[in-house]
Amino acid sequence: MTAGYIVGSLVGSFAIAYLCDAFVSDKKAFGGSIPKTVSDKEWWQATDTKFQAWPRTAGPPVIMNPISRQNFIVKSTE
Repeated sequence: MTAGYIVGSLVGSFAIAYLCDAFVSDKKAFGGSIPKTVSDKEWWQATDTKFQAWPRTAGPPVIMNPISRQNFIVKSTE
């Protein structure tokens, strides 16, 4: 019987939290609008191509041993 009250309370609190979130963020309860950078597909594609064009530099691959917290550099077998 007590478990039913606990589960019901959890479900109810999640429902209330969802409704409040949808009201504030989707219905714009406090005003505002969606930024152009989010809604514009052309801007998104231009930004994505810019980030993909950047050179990526990194060190050699590393494996971490979680028990001893030591890092080991992986050597290629070639």
